[in-house]
Amino acid sequence: MASLIPAQRTLLRLKHPPLTTPPLFFTQQKRFRQTYAKASIKPLKRRPLTVAAISEELDMVKVKTEETSVKKKVRAALTVRRKHKEDIKDAIANHLEGFSDMIGRNVVLELISTKIDPETLNPIKSGEVAIKDWCLKRNKSKGEHVVYTVEFMLDSAFGEPGAITIMNRHQREFFLESIAVEGDGFEWGRVHFACDSWIQSTKDLPAKRILFSNKPYLPNETPLGLRALREKELKDLRGDGHGVRKHSDRIYDFATYNDLGNPDKNKEFTRPILGGEKIPYPRRCRTGRHSMDTDMHAESRVEKPHPLYVPRDETFEELKQGAFSAGRLRAVLHTLIPSLIANISADTHDFQGFHHIDNLYKDGLKLKLGLQEHLFKKIPLVQKIQESSEGMLRYDTPRILSKDKFAWLRDDEFARQMVAGINPVNIERLKVFPPVSQLDPALYGPQESAITEDHIASHLNGLTVQQAMEDGKLFIQDYHDIYLPFVDRINKIDGRKTYATRTIFFLGPSGTLKPIAIELGLPPVQPGGLRPSKVLTPPCDATTNWLWMLAKAHVNSNDAGVHQLVNHWLRTHAVMEPFILAAHRQLSAMHPVYKLLHPHMRYTLEINALARQSLINADGVIESCFTPGPYVMEISASYYKHFWRLDQETLPADLIRRGVAVEDSTKPHGIRLLIEDYPYANDGLLLWSSICKWVDSYVSLYYPNSSQVLADSELQSWYHESVHVGHADLKDKPWWPKLASPSDLSSLLSTLIWLSSAQHAALNFGQYPLGGYVPSRPPLLRRLLPEEDSNEYNEFLADPHRFFLSTMPGVLEATKFMAVVDTLSTHSPDEEYLGEDWSQTTPWTSDERAIFLQKEFADSICRAEQEIAKRNSDPDKRNRCGAGVLPYELLAASSEPGVTCRGVPNSISI
Repeated sequence: MASLIPAQRTLLRLKHPPLTTPPLFFTQQKRFRQTYAKASIKPLKRRPLTVAAISEELDMVKVKTEETSVKKKVRAALTVRRKHKEDIKDAIANHLEGFSDMIGRNVVLELISTKIDPETLNPIKSGEVAIKDWCLKRNKSKGEHVVYTVEFMLDSAFGEPGAITIMNRHQREFFLESIAVEGDGFEWGRVHFACDSWIQSTKDLPAKRILFSNKPYLPNETPLGLRALREKELKDLRGDGHGVRKHSDRIYDFATYNDLGNPDKNKEFTRPILGGEKIPYPRRCRTGRHSMDTDMHAESRVEKPHPLYVPRDETFEELKQGAFSAGRLRAVLHTLIPSLIANISADTHDFQGFHHIDNLYKDGLKLKLGLQEHLFKKIPLVQKIQESSEGMLRYDTPRILSKDKFAWLRDDEFARQMVAGINPVNIERLKVFPPVSQLDPALYGPQESAITEDHIASHLNGLTVQQAMEDGKLFIQDYHDIYLPFVDRINKIDGRKTYATRTIFFLGPSGTLKPIAIELGLPPVQPGGLRPSKVLTPPCDATTNWLWMLAKAHVNSNDAGVHQLVNHWLRTHAVMEPFILAAHRQLSAMHPVYKLLHPHMRYTLEINALARQSLINADGVIESCFTPGPYVMEISASYYKHFWRLDQETLPADLIRRGVAVEDSTKPHGIRLLIEDYPYANDGLLLWSSICKWVDSYVSLYYPNSSQVLADSELQSWYHESVHVGHADLKDKPWWPKLASPSDLSSLLSTLIWLSSAQHAALNFGQYPLGGYVPSRPPLLRRLLPEEDSNEYNEFLADPHRFFLSTMPGVLEATKFMAVVDTLSTHSPDEEYLGEDWSQTTPWTSDERAIFLQKEFADSICRAEQEIAKRNSDPDKRNRCGAGVLPYELLAASSEPGVTCRGVPNSISI
């Protein structure tokens, strides 16, 4: 899609059908004609960006001067997007703008040539021209867009327009989609400006806004007329690092995560600052808010519904904001009644049976849990709320239950989730037995696992452990070192209990995995002492079956935490933010690399800001709903410090690092998977290869050799700032990839595009469909396994069903979790997906070669989606096809809006 990489800095897009505009006709005799049809809003369809067409004949006007120079008429058409819904404030503002137009406070434009005046050495300018019929046209227009036209008189030696400046002298901002400039008699014919930007009023931004055409230039190729503007625009975007950012600002800067805690509210909400020598972490977007009253190093909080600052063009577009707000409302309603129960009762309310959980999908939150009368007697209003909001209070049935309601109880499904579930990126080949910890034995005891050969020998189909390892048949899901340093602190929290788990799997002849041992580890009582670990193996009777179920629940709880805190949040959202900030600060909108990255940065700063506000903050959703509670972000930071490496974030490198693949030049993607039916890896390699081919081809257009890469000052500044400022705490690590050749650049860009698109999609959009049934994947657990000869063990033997449910999250935690992941799994109506054809919209670049290559990329993604559908119908692929088995579609690129368990957006937008 061509408009996905506009010449201007914004992450806002529209997703409605385009205005129908006639093609341009330039003849000497035809009169100006402008035709456009009313747009109808169809959120389910992707809407290309609208560009005004100018079809009036441009009469050549010859003006005789003393030097007999020739001036020609040039017309510019601006397409401005209207708000979908206007309130009384907008109506008042409309009247004020009409008055402003009358007194000459208009929108003023000026064209800037790519050439300079040979006498003054300054850029050649057209002179300022005002839009005089702003309100008249807006009031007459009934559609979603208003098209304004202005005329310039340009000297025949003016050259090609390379930039345009705008001053908005009205009282409020407006959203400018595009500008098209046409000049008959000029060699350049028509010039596109794909703007997609909020144009602020001069009362908020006194300086002129600079907008560049869609023609790409490397820094050393910048025309003389644009060089100063290029530098000025970047300087403005960087700001000076001081002051509180305003809603209207377009300033990109770095800060540490010093805004997660809220000690002013309560000391128990104090949280450590993430980022710095003590706790390394990526940087986030600076807001400049004042410090807390009780902690000068902590930034003050801004609570919802008040917005956190992000640069103006990074905020959600109206459709996206509407969908997100609707999701928030749904989440509030879903958790309303459990929250009310919690407020009027000191008891933690458990689910009384699996059928009570099922009622959430059938009857909604009427809560047939033995609590209804108790609640209604105290708050009669609640019954009215339920009656009036019944549809909103009912949860959609998670997809994981759609084909086989009891699949989650089976060991094969438990194992299948490790390669085709929400978190398919932690399974590793077992290379050493027993497994060995890398933690300090002086603190955490013996490094060897408690799992012995006796535990697993009978489950290896006649192989010895050594033979099974050599044959690539043993795999492990190892959360021991991530969790163990935090287990004691977590288990001291009331209602939170966890282990540091290891699970060993055997790859059978059918190509599927089965769990053969689970280790539940606890820290030693004394530093360096023996660890009180439990090892469980597949059950042989009723009692061991229930204990095995509890052990699997603890593994899944560990997995849910690592998925959310490490793989999803840290390895996509958080690590991408510094690269995005640096791109806006160091790469001009004219830079070809900026144009390539631009669609993959859309909405990420906004969604990350919202996460800091209500998800990863103290007492936020993640702390409330996941076992580690107040230590969730410290676990995330610990992984960043000890394990994260950018050079191992490519898909092939990650698969090889985990030992689930080996290099093999005879294979299509250069690697051979040891688990042949590994849906995430199989489908991911299709998209990875398409991304690499597209990026390699694109880079070769502008960087034919290494000297070009090294000489690109903006490119080198971008990467340097991303590493040395955005990831400053790890800047001295030797593993950072170099940026000295076209292949270095291609690899770096492919990695960033992979992380922001396919990797994020694989980890995000299955959260509710595959994880919304809490017993199958509990994010929080409240009890450890019972010890024999204890009262707890007797309680377990007497009613294992009730004991299991009492280990699960309570009603409040479960419903809050379900409501939030439902929102996070939802595609917005304005989503932009990987592989959409950019050429269908405003040209994102004037380089026809790049347009052709992007079309080839779109075709390759389409073929990949067809191949994924074919694989999901192949009965030999038992991890994605079979009785009760869900197809794996998380990496199928296209999707409708809503919770679909498929779709790969270009960017981290939710």
